Amino acid sequence: MEFSFPLLFAAVVGFGHAFEADHLVAVSSIVTRRDKLALAVKDGIYWGAGHTSTIVLIGLLIIVGRVTFPDGYFSYFEAAVGLMLVALGAWRLYNYFRTRRQNGELMDAADSHHLAYGVGLVHGLAGSGAMILLVMTEIQSNFSSMMYLLIFGIGSIAGMLVAAGIFSLPFSRRITGNQSLQLGLIVASSLLCIGYGAFVFLENWP
Repeated sequence: MEFSFPLLFAAVVGFGHAFEADHLVAVSSIVTRRDKLALAVKDGIYWGAGHTSTIVLIGLLIIVGRVTFPDGYFSYFEAAVGLMLVALGAWRLYNYFRTRRQNGELMDAADSHHLAYGVGLVHGLAGSGAMILLVMTEIQSNFSSMMYLLIFGIGSIAGMLVAAGIFSLPFSRRITGNQSLQLGLIVASSLLCIGYGAFVFLENWP
């Protein structure tokens, strides 16, 4: 019971973690490419998988490998996430208008989810240091600590799956024919991603 409760708590925290502001602006920019719920949900799963990969890797380095990072090092990770958000928003705008000029296609129906996984990998850097230090403080066993991080990651995958599905609904086939509405949603989500990314970068760059 003492072992299972922290793991259950980790799943709940991981699920809620997926709904933090920087995660939501990123996934909203990603799923605007999709006109199918299934593809958007897969983007959410891949984002969560990338996020979990980074968290677990850093956890292995710190908890098991006893690797240490200099004070303030994780601020650079946070700044890198901010830059990624700026680039993601700018790329979405560029790609949307480029695609319209070339063939008139409004949505990206490609099945590739590499972008979502890559964004998740970088996003795992944000807050990873604080998360791992918290786990090390509360849980003494290395195995239990790594299990906590893994269950946390699974919870974040579930949370991002839900978030991606919700954000993809305005881009379903029912409204993708309305180009003005779609343009407004894409521009708004992209600018929000750029603006929030710039804020995160400036807040964390020394």
